[in-house]
Amino acid sequence: MVEARRRRKRTKVRDWTTLRDEELLDLRFADLNLQIRGTPVEERIDRLYAELESRSIRLRPHYWLAEEWFAPDGVPGIAVPFYLAHPRLMELERRQMLAVEGATRDECLRILRHEAGHTLESAFRLNRRQEWRRIFGRASKTYPTHYRVNPSSHDYVLHLGSWYAQSHPSEDFAETFAVWLNPSSRWRRRYLDWPALRKLLYVDELMDELAGKSPPVRSREHVEPLHENRTTLREHYRRKHAAYSKAYPDVYDRALRRIFGGRGNAPNDEAASAFLRRYRQELTDSVSHSFGVHPYVVDQLLHEMILQSRRLGLRRRRSEAYTKRAAKILLTVQTRRFLRAGRHRLAL
Repeated sequence: MVEARRRRKRTKVRDWTTLRDEELLDLRFADLNLQIRGTPVEERIDRLYAELESRSIRLRPHYWLAEEWFAPDGVPGIAVPFYLAHPRLMELERRQMLAVEGATRDECLRILRHEAGHTLESAFRLNRRQEWRRIFGRASKTYPTHYRVNPSSHDYVLHLGSWYAQSHPSEDFAETFAVWLNPSSRWRRRYLDWPALRKLLYVDELMDELAGKSPPVRSREHVEPLHENRTTLREHYRRKHAAYSKAYPDVYDRALRRIFGGRGNAPNDEAASAFLRRYRQELTDSVSHSFGVHPYVVDQLLHEMILQSRRLGLRRRRSEAYTKRAAKILLTVQTRRFLRAGRHRLAL
């Protein structure tokens, strides 16, 4: 009996919510023992169900926890990222990635509507239809790791940001469906003069056809569920950082020198790298919001500016207001070049 008590004591799981980040990162996903029930995500999924029901769509996507947001091909269900199941993990996600996708109610609903589009495509095998292929393209097209965007195009709806509909035919449909489903989107007015209206009208007709019908695909499979995942959080974030950190354009030395000046300034002048670090969050948030790209991408571009400024020995010699404004312009140019280079990361 004494030995049994010792075994129970040894196997007792420590309360990970009180761990420091460095300790928490060494835990495996399977050790977290998370669930969606009782979290804000549950209420938001119920809201999604209500929106589908209001359109007479007889589909209630099942859901489970995983590493990231995704809807598996052929499975009408939605994987929800682990960090949304607990405030402590949302805190860790923000520190690691500078943003928490789906943290707010509105953002979570936007993502859920998008993923619901994928589940609808799977549940009713929509991508097999000739008209669907004519409107959106072939779903069998290889998914790119990165995709080229045209920010001025009106052929696609704007929903999640990052011009996500341009990445793949299935994403184009999911984004179009999400705009159509949103009760407050007013899509007929907003897209009145856009070629994308043709896609929305097709989705409107298609959903009218499917109203009240049961989907032929009813799989309840959980793909890559969290409770079976033996990966540590540290490895997860290592991979995630690497994915966001590839192929950044070089910073123009002349532009940096115009902003900060060169060597030979007064020794008490603030180092350019220190100035950029001081305003790092503000600059990242501002440019990220303007372009609708993940803050981590913008932050990495700014990180290159910081490193190059340090290599060049630059120091701030003009007012803070001027320097901050000029740095934001340069960071904006860098981000635009990054997008036009066709290397925008496919995230969802």
